[in-house]
Amino acid sequence: MTTETVNSVAASERPVMRGGLSGILYGDTGGKIFLGVLLAVGILVPALNLLTEPGSALHVPTYTVTLLGKYLCFALLAMSVDLVWGFCGILSLGHGAFFALGGYAMGMYLMRQIGTRGVYGDPVLPDFMVFLNWESLPWYWYGFDIFWFAMLMVLLAPGMLGFVFGWLAFRSRVTGVYLSIISQAMTYALMLAFFRNEMGFGGNNGLTDFKDILGYDLQADGTRLALFMASVIALGVAYVLCRFIVGSKLGRVVTAVRDAEPRVRSIGYRVDRYKVWVWTVSAMLAGVAGALYVPQVGIINPSEFSPLNSIEVVVWVAVGGRGTLFGAAGGGVLVNYAQTVFTGVWPEGWTFALGALFVVVTVFLPRGIVGLIRRRKDKKEAGS
Repeated sequence: MTTETVNSVAASERPVMRGGLSGILYGDTGGKIFLGVLLAVGILVPALNLLTEPGSALHVPTYTVTLLGKYLCFALLAMSVDLVWGFCGILSLGHGAFFALGGYAMGMYLMRQIGTRGVYGDPVLPDFMVFLNWESLPWYWYGFDIFWFAMLMVLLAPGMLGFVFGWLAFRSRVTGVYLSIISQAMTYALMLAFFRNEMGFGGNNGLTDFKDILGYDLQADGTRLALFMASVIALGVAYVLCRFIVGSKLGRVVTAVRDAEPRVRSIGYRVDRYKVWVWTVSAMLAGVAGALYVPQVGIINPSEFSPLNSIEVVVWVAVGGRGTLFGAAGGGVLVNYAQTVFTGVWPEGWTFALGALFVVVTVFLPRGIVGLIRRRKDKKEAGS
């Protein structure tokens, strides 16, 4: 057996790699459509918000801009899960932890920007620390008054957790449902830890009452639009990055691991290293999603670590289409839009509706909405 085995295992999903962006997206019709729609949304939404009158039927209110920005953050989170589940076969039930860590890193920066404008007027300590009689700022809060340092932590905090978790789990060859369970245990343990006041992250209330970012008022319409555009750009860049990864040689090995891990290991590949690599990248993408989410919703608390949140992300990916990236992102937007509408009609019933949706998709749409569209397209082409 030779390393050509790896290429043959993943050949059916291997894009042709050429130079530049066109090379990365070569043969990826769905991805081009996705990026085109994303570009259109990034242009039309700000234009309709700024250039139309509030009473106009075409006007997009700032509230809707913020809601769409939140959906895009969820789309990025779903894409990060699809990178490991759809292309490496690792079902993660703990990506909510990486999302929340990125959110807390951003929240810590925003809290440090409040300064004397807080309820207690302390120039250094956040209000919750003053209320709890903390005498000084904990060492792990140092540097978060600097934007670039906070953004570095947005990547490093979830990235380091992902690396350590992956290194321990994959070296021990933990796979399948066992990996899913311990990933869920990880996020549950973090949720319990962050609920404790002595952790220094606001306890049950978390971090909130943010004032501005980079000196701009978070409640201003212009800032809301800027955060929305940042979410659009981040999602687009993340998609291109993920396509580059899965189309590279390293990505083809990862896909081969998904399809035939023992076979890949038998020809000499260090499977655990490839898994750690893609898992860490995925964790960092989830952290970026969390960082963009927090200033748009105005709060981050331990409930974001809830295992249920991570399970919901898996549902988003399954609905959209596992192993497609753009389908996972679309599923994230679609399901969260459905949640917004459904909870407005029957708030208590959303959990049941989500469970029913997952069962329906698993039984009738195993490849999600994208798989259904592709199947119908293939039938149409065969009929013609």
